[in-house]
Amino acid sequence: MRMKITPCLWFDHQAEDAANFYASIFKNSKITAMTRYPDAGKEVHGQDAGTVLTVAFELDGQPFTALNGGPHFKFTGAVSFQVGCGTQAEGDWFWEKLGAGGDPDAQQCGWLKDRLGLSWQVVPEGFEEMLNAPDAAASKRAFSAMLRMKKLDLAALRRAFAGEP
Repeated sequence: MRMKITPCLWFDHQAEDAANFYASIFKNSKITAMTRYPDAGKEVHGQDAGTVLTVAFELDGQPFTALNGGPHFKFTGAVSFQVGCGTQAEGDWFWEKLGAGGDPDAQQCGWLKDRLGLSWQVVPEGFEEMLNAPDAAASKRAFSAMLRMKKLDLAALRRAFAGEP
């Protein structure tokens, strides 16, 4: 049997909005199913029958579930999703789209918090290789440069890695 892991994102009442928002940003994305609260159990869940319970969706083929579970739990930066980008332009695009309406004070080292409170790290291709390079001094320079950034700037990271001003 093949194991399948699907992240479940808990929202107060924004599951459908969240799924539509994220699917509008990532290519090859779609809503795949939606369930609604039944009239049974209202004394437990407090939702009106017919209200959206879950939304199953895919972001570039990765399955997710969004749950309207009420105000009991909120996102923290302890869990985030990384978006690997092939170019600076692609990273800038994701940064702009995901960060629109989000918390600008929660931006650091490539992380941002979107308008729904979920954290994302937008990472340009090549940065991880800089951090894992055998040249420890170059890796340290790239890491130090990253610590001073909000959105990651690949050209500036490469200059720091190379020891250029």
